[in-house]
Amino acid sequence: MTGENQATGLPGRWSDRPYHRRWLWQQADGLYDFFQHRAVNPRGGFNDLDRAGRPLDAAGQVRAIHSTARMVHCFAIASLLGRPGADDIVDHGMTYLWNRHRDTTHGGYVWSLNDDGPVDSSKQGYGHAFVLLAASSAKVAGHPLAERMLADVTDILETKFWEARHGAIAEEFNADWSEIESGAYRGQNSNMHLTEALMAAYEATGERAYLDKAESIADLVIRRSAGSVGWRVAEHFSRDWALDKDYRGNEMFRPSGTTPGHWLEWARLILQLWSLGGKRHDWMPQAAEGLFSQSMALGWDETKGGFFYTLDWDDAPAKRSKLWWPVSEGAGAAHFLNQHRPSDFHEGSYRKIWNIVANAFLDHDHGGWHEELTEDLRPANTLFPGKGDIYHALQACLIPLYPAEGSLTKMIAESGGKV
Repeated sequence: MTGENQATGLPGRWSDRPYHRRWLWQQADGLYDFFQHRAVNPRGGFNDLDRAGRPLDAAGQVRAIHSTARMVHCFAIASLLGRPGADDIVDHGMTYLWNRHRDTTHGGYVWSLNDDGPVDSSKQGYGHAFVLLAASSAKVAGHPLAERMLADVTDILETKFWEARHGAIAEEFNADWSEIESGAYRGQNSNMHLTEALMAAYEATGERAYLDKAESIADLVIRRSAGSVGWRVAEHFSRDWALDKDYRGNEMFRPSGTTPGHWLEWARLILQLWSLGGKRHDWMPQAAEGLFSQSMALGWDETKGGFFYTLDWDDAPAKRSKLWWPVSEGAGAAHFLNQHRPSDFHEGSYRKIWNIVANAFLDHDHGGWHEELTEDLRPANTLFPGKGDIYHALQACLIPLYPAEGSLTKMIAESGGKV
């Protein structure tokens, strides 16, 4: 879409405009500035930070695997861009994943650690998905541990988590790979992030098996499941992948009801998967449009702005907090749709999302983004204690600067770091 947008009068796309692109770059650089020299824990891994950027628990910080892996991924991107100091962050995180999170007795990677050892030694699909993403991104950035970690976590995912009869992964095991008490649970969130990681692994290695698994998960979770309930992404399932609308679990990782932010995340991932797979599956762009449209229609607060955290199965807001990650994913999804299915609606939504980010989520006093706001868009800490994550916001800022054809590592590497 170029020139005058006839339906709304919106001229062109923001993502094509030099000022908007500079503004996005400045936001990404600010996130790197906030986290790079504050989050590193000298005893290994990374600290969660409070609003001002101080460690939340400098003496006893519990380091969850997804946080470490996400920092590796984000600073591998920084390395590819040419940011000084980024390689040291990648090395710090990769060393911690390999030497501390990796279970040399039973195999796999434990969920969380403190200075004394494992705090939660369970083996979770969600965490292993992010180890695969970290290893894949680190491989593109040239880290010496990446090949070994990529091979190791790929084997674990294949032999311990993957369930060929369903074409997706199981959720969680005890440290010794015995079944946990809630072992019948299957979840879309871990499989969604594994889809992202599988695409990154495919881009890093060229091995088609990764892409085949990503397409299998998408077919199950999106085409068959979300497509059967009006492009609402169901979160929780039984062992046989029957929808469980009554599930109640961890409100951070397994919230009840539906989560519009995941509809947005899948909209982008589906279009990326469609592109990487040679645009063979006609249902994918249709699904992406449906997921995005439903998220804006049902999840967006037309009065105050922002996405409600969760909805009930009658489409009414359930948890009314406004979190940073749904708007981050919304910006990325709108960009991908603007590239592949340009429309006034997608461009208008892209602008609406960035407006609420600029007006409510950016912390102009301390730097970084507020991770949680009330329904009225005031900073809050009921679910998230501070600023523990760069991953969602950083990708939101960088994705619109590159072609909507693959992951950031692939696009940045192919461009030679040019914006």
